[in-house]
Amino acid sequence: MTTTSLITYAFLVFGVASRALAAQQPVEPLLTGRWDIAVNTPAGDYPSWLEVGWSGNRTLVGRFVGRFGSARPISRIEFARDSLRFSVPPQWESGDNDLHFEGVLEHDRLSGWMTDPTGNRLAWSARRAPALRRSTMPRWARPITLFNGVDLTGWEPIGSSEWKVVDHVLTNTKAGANLRTQETFTDFKLHIEFRYQSGGNSGIYLRGRYEVQIEDSRGVEPSNVGLGAIYGFLTPGENAAKQPGQWQSYDITLVGRLVTVVLNGRRIICEQAIPGITGGALDSEEQATGPILLQGDHGPVEFRNIVLTPASAAAPR
Repeated sequence: MTTTSLITYAFLVFGVASRALAAQQPVEPLLTGRWDIAVNTPAGDYPSWLEVGWSGNRTLVGRFVGRFGSARPISRIEFARDSLRFSVPPQWESGDNDLHFEGVLEHDRLSGWMTDPTGNRLAWSARRAPALRRSTMPRWARPITLFNGVDLTGWEPIGSSEWKVVDHVLTNTKAGANLRTQETFTDFKLHIEFRYQSGGNSGIYLRGRYEVQIEDSRGVEPSNVGLGAIYGFLTPGENAAKQPGQWQSYDITLVGRLVTVVLNGRRIICEQAIPGITGGALDSEEQATGPILLQGDHGPVEFRNIVLTPASAAAPR
């Protein structure tokens, strides 16, 4: 074989190998990443969340957050000719069938149809979740007292309310509506004190989208669904829970996606990024401001000394 032939042959082999290698590499850069989903129903939209990534370089996998519950894994996401499909088992939804999603990627947007566990077919759409990075730490404004200890001024229930003020304590007497602030916020520091009885369960939603779990977690290992967790995502570094019936406190700082949680004076989460919305979020509009929301649909819980220090200026990116 001549030198010229050898060079030509080498280029041909290199070209075949390059194409084979390229076929093994991620070829859907617009699909991988995190997506904020809105599912359309006759009663209005509800939020969901999707994360897409690679297992090695052969299989697309992911995580999904539905209307309720925690993030659940997706073992395989099929993607071909701009069309995707995946299924996840039900968690807290009614019905026994898997949730099944089909959609199309077009101009960095996803849209399609999903079938819920009861067989309902619903339209959905998604846009890429914002990074929410901050170039600098915010300057803090003056603290705002969110609960005046007298009445529900500045708050509004979402549904049939069981919330009352009893002896200067914001009290949810039994399972009922969630309660949200009328004002919305971007970045902030939040101090809040809470008390629950044995087996208690509640939560505090930051910007109405990210739940800091409240749960009777005495004597158990920290988990991403226990006291102090960002529900389904971030696990506390230690269990700093007090006994039921005792007042406890959170000091929470949220800057962009970075959250720090101090429980009863112990820093249990330090500047970790929240991947996306948690189950029960008000919406999936992560780029927008949002309220403080107190979960009231699980049972009795009490709150007091709710003080928020907002950022004087912070712009989502």
